[in-house]
Amino acid sequence: MLIRRDPDIKSSEITDFTLYLNRRSFMIGAAALALAPSGPAVAAPSPPALQPLQAKRNEAFLVDDPPTKLESVTTYNNFYEFGVNKDDPARLAHTLKPRPWTVQVDGLVARPKTYDVDEIMRFGPLEERVYRLRCVEGWSMVIPWIGYPLASLIKRVEPTSKARFVEFTTLRDLEQFPGQRPGLFSFSSLDWPYVEGLRLDEALQPLTLLTFGLYGQVLPNQNGAPVRVVVPWKYGFKSGKSIVRIRFVSDQPKTTWEKAAPNEYGFYTNVNPAVDHPRWSQATERRIGEFRRRKTLMFNGYADQVASMYAGMDLKKNY
Repeated sequence: MLIRRDPDIKSSEITDFTLYLNRRSFMIGAAALALAPSGPAVAAPSPPALQPLQAKRNEAFLVDDPPTKLESVTTYNNFYEFGVNKDDPARLAHTLKPRPWTVQVDGLVARPKTYDVDEIMRFGPLEERVYRLRCVEGWSMVIPWIGYPLASLIKRVEPTSKARFVEFTTLRDLEQFPGQRPGLFSFSSLDWPYVEGLRLDEALQPLTLLTFGLYGQVLPNQNGAPVRVVVPWKYGFKSGKSIVRIRFVSDQPKTTWEKAAPNEYGFYTNVNPAVDHPRWSQATERRIGEFRRRKTLMFNGYADQVASMYAGMDLKKNY
């Protein structure tokens, strides 16, 4: 048997953490499939045609790189509620019903309320912003998102002086999200529902986008329909999808990945080429659609806008 030591192993050859944790489910499921009677394959239903979503492009929030192809953005996703493979969300997203949909906004606010998502969409003028997206596994994209600053919603509900963090909760529904069910290729070891969080000043930062669409269309299910946040200077898993609750709290929320693997995923998860993931270097990345690797930019290229929020912090300790 050939044993390869760490310096010999490329990051691209390391098994994805989600697949590693699900290896037992995979073996059990594969055995069940081998014993099952054969039959014709049944294709997943085609996703419904997306509706156009009009927005004015904000020229202050653009990047030099061309946008990633829409096909790649909608077929190569991390959305574990649908499954652990990158193509699972696109194949299985027809199970999600993004209407009717409500979002509960509560906690330490003067004006708590449960809103219909279409009402929330009217809280600010929709604008298109082209952001970089950087995922912790080492791949990246450039995406034209449609939304408005999350600050517009925050100011409407009036956080109290005790509110220091914002917690985002994704829908938990085993019928709509097959990846939440135990079984083949599910990530049932996660503590559902999926929870993420930001410091209040991060949530109020003008870059933080409450997002309803991309590429001139409403959000596809596999990209977080009907509403998600986009926080472009953090790794992609920090941007909660299919949100049903936004809660303002005094204490730092315990996020899903912190609970699952605290030695690998911290609360802040700022893009930082100098702080490696335990199993991957973060110094470089590969843009989807390209073969070459490029240097990872500090704060994903948004240092001028956000670095001051972390002045004096040890970003290796507060990863």
